Amino acid sequence: MNRKVNARLSGLYKHSVSERVEVVCQAASVSDETRQYLRNGGGLEPAVADAMSENVIASFGLPMSIATNFVVNGREYLVPMVVEEPSVVAAASNAARMVRGCGGFEGAATECVMTAQVQLDDVPNTDAALARIVSEKTAILAIGDASIPAMVARGGGCRDLEVRVLDAALGVLVVDLFVAVGDAMGANMVDTVAEAIAPTIHELVGGVMGLRILSNLPIRRMVTTRCTVSDEALGGRALAEGIARASRFASLDPYRAVTHNKGLMNGLDAAAVALGQDWRSIEAGAHAYASITGKYLPLSTWSRVEGGLVGTCTMPLAVGTVGGSTRSSAGVRAAFALLQVDGARELATVLSSVGLASNLAALRALAGDGIQKGHMQLHKRKETAIAQSIAASHGGGQPAALHDSRLEDRQ
Repeated sequence: MNRKVNARLSGLYKHSVSERVEVVCQAASVSDETRQYLRNGGGLEPAVADAMSENVIASFGLPMSIATNFVVNGREYLVPMVVEEPSVVAAASNAARMVRGCGGFEGAATECVMTAQVQLDDVPNTDAALARIVSEKTAILAIGDASIPAMVARGGGCRDLEVRVLDAALGVLVVDLFVAVGDAMGANMVDTVAEAIAPTIHELVGGVMGLRILSNLPIRRMVTTRCTVSDEALGGRALAEGIARASRFASLDPYRAVTHNKGLMNGLDAAAVALGQDWRSIEAGAHAYASITGKYLPLSTWSRVEGGLVGTCTMPLAVGTVGGSTRSSAGVRAAFALLQVDGARELATVLSSVGLASNLAALRALAGDGIQKGHMQLHKRKETAIAQSIAASHGGGQPAALHDSRLEDRQ
């Protein structure tokens, strides 16, 4: 991809909506189609909406915003976000600005491997059944590959399988088959594989056939991101130490950890929605992974280093740049045109970085004045602007400008 992006758009929030469109489009060098879509205010054509879902009666609008300042693996990114909460975009942009002073985010994602599951109940002898399935592993993988020939031709396909006995007394076992799905999220593909291999497995071990479907805990599809941020950028040593203590609190207390993780997912989900990803699957996988040890833990940690903090985030992340809803609407196409990623692994790395930035912003606020000061001011601004807009639409005058001065450092 021939990309040239400038993500350091200082003061973007000070412009009008139409001015922002021009600034962002110029910064991302987008096509005329994307520019025109954004100039028109976005939206979903009724025919497209009707094709995407059932019993459609209208489209439901949410703001599409841009998070600025992101540098990931040395590349600049303008990150589209769809979210109703104004502080999510401002906070992520501000945290990314702090991090870019130390070189930005670094990260890597593993091969895009999803998990297909086949469940069997009432298997007569689970130990013997396990051994029998393992002995036929090569043949089972070949059957799975035969069900997705186009993916195999592109270098993907069935990589491995594992068998787990869940309850020997009840004869319950599950076959986990791992499928490389390229740049797709891959749900439909692994469902196809699960249904293709199930009859052979059933014939091998007997019992009662159960479910044949993907798992939304893609344990072989992981992404890890890391960043360093200086005490100076954070606002001082005391704030940095407060963030480290808050991170430790999350590692000790699941009640805090879930809110810690929610702060991380605020930004990640918003970007995932803008990019047509299955954010429900992302959420399910993230929280399952957080509790995989038997205790619910934070997905990210922040530790003190000389003069600053190091933050890391590790999580499963099933996202795609092809298939699914990634090209179903002009809005998603515009979001991809602005983000400019080359594949699913790069997308996962960027989204994880957005999550880490959101997490940092939340912890910084909590370690300082508390979350409510800026958060509620933005809520008040939103409610006032909406009331003025409604009044204007009924002939009561023009709405006030929709920018504020409480988060001057957010860009």
